[in-house]
Amino acid sequence: MNMQGLLKQAQKMQKELTKLEDELNEKVYETTMGGGVIKVEVKGSMSVESISIDESLLEKDNKEDLEDMLKSALNDAFAKAVEDKEKNMNQITGGVKMPGGF
Repeated sequence: MNMQGLLKQAQKMQKELTKLEDELNEKVYETTMGGGVIKVEVKGSMSVESISIDESLLEKDNKEDLEDMLKSALNDAFAKAVEDKEKNMNQITGGVKMPGGF
């Protein structure tokens, strides 16, 4: 393959990666904890979309449990987003790490 062909292929891959990244940044990842008493949704852009807390957890005695479940739920949702992004990006790049965070 000639240099011009390689350059065109690289440009095409760059466009595909940019489009996929934009789509994944808007995708919502959901996690529940405690049998559904905590529900969090985050976007692939690593922003929190929503947090839902069952009223039964809003008692003073549950403060530590609530904090732990929120932390676990957020960490789990963010991990799902990162894993999905890496999996999808690797499908395009064939596992080759691209510069610029792709």
